[in-house]
Amino acid sequence: MVHARAKTNKSGALIGSNDDLLTEILLRLPVTSILRFKSVSKHWRLLLTHTHFTHRYDKLSKSPGIFADNVYVPFDVENPSTPPPCRNLDTYFDRSGVRILQSCNGLLLCCTERGSIGQKAADKYYVFNPTTKQLALIPPIRGGLKVRKTVRCMGLAFHQTDCVHYKLVCIRELDTRGELFQIQIYSSDTRKWKISIESFPAWIATYSHGVYWNGAVYWAPSYGTFSPLYFKLDVEQLQTLPLPAQMNPSETRFGEMYFGESRGHLHLIVSKRDSLRLNVYEMLSDHSGWFIRYQLELDELPGAFPEINIFFDQYELQVIDVVRGEEEEDTFLVLVTPFKMITYKARAKSFKEIFTLTNSFPFHFHDGYSRFHRYTETLASF
Repeated sequence: MVHARAKTNKSGALIGSNDDLLTEILLRLPVTSILRFKSVSKHWRLLLTHTHFTHRYDKLSKSPGIFADNVYVPFDVENPSTPPPCRNLDTYFDRSGVRILQSCNGLLLCCTERGSIGQKAADKYYVFNPTTKQLALIPPIRGGLKVRKTVRCMGLAFHQTDCVHYKLVCIRELDTRGELFQIQIYSSDTRKWKISIESFPAWIATYSHGVYWNGAVYWAPSYGTFSPLYFKLDVEQLQTLPLPAQMNPSETRFGEMYFGESRGHLHLIVSKRDSLRLNVYEMLSDHSGWFIRYQLELDELPGAFPEINIFFDQYELQVIDVVRGEEEEDTFLVLVTPFKMITYKARAKSFKEIFTLTNSFPFHFHDGYSRFHRYTETLASF
């Protein structure tokens, strides 16, 4: 017995003194264990917060769920891989009524609107890591309250390897007629705002929510936008994003479109309310065009969810996320009906209900997918 205990202690000491071996073991643990083990010792804390470890861990990290407004919904409701990242986002902020604007590789861009404390206040913006609970208040753009209330939209750029210091891209109106716009950039490295593009005409400024992919911030195409733009961060230029050849922008409404990124892939889905056939487009890495990654037929869904086609044979079904898996068979779509949230596996063509939309979460299809934001685990700190 004593000999066995001594042998065990010797093995433990050997592992504890070998950082390479210890790292390989820790990489396989859930994120909740990693956060807890930071308090074991100074050595472990340094090891677990070093960029070498966090980058490797984040490459293996999962997307276990989605925020519906500030309500967290796990994708696997029967066997959630981790506890909820937070019960209520409001508890971490200095104002109530927090709203998620964008999810970007584990970080959330959030804001509390001016209406929450009166019309004289400007919106406040935050970057929040729901995994580590780290929160940063973004300093307002310069120019006083009058200028701060001209902000049209914000976009978050962050990636564990190609954009380690997160950036915010702000588009604001330059005149009261809304004919000219300006771009400013905030970097978490310098903690300062700078003007990037002094002015550009309003006719190209049809922006909605931001998406970061491949070194640029994109704004989802919207109704009437024939040449949507993206902002390339390294050269600080606006460039044109092509649309799929099969897509006619004039026939597309924003509420019928999905635009987002997952595991390094940019996706676009355009659906028609009278069809259950979906083309999932993926952007080529050089931005030159799109190809069809998946062609899906969802004809079996109305049988399981009759509410999908109760209004004049119009299919009330919205794609709110595309989650790429480490393996192709693990890729799934997240769909919402007037009453349910569903996951649909692209390869197996199987579906599962994960959430019931109640009166406390009324969903209207003109909202589009902007109320839903994927949660991805990350150990990144800022």
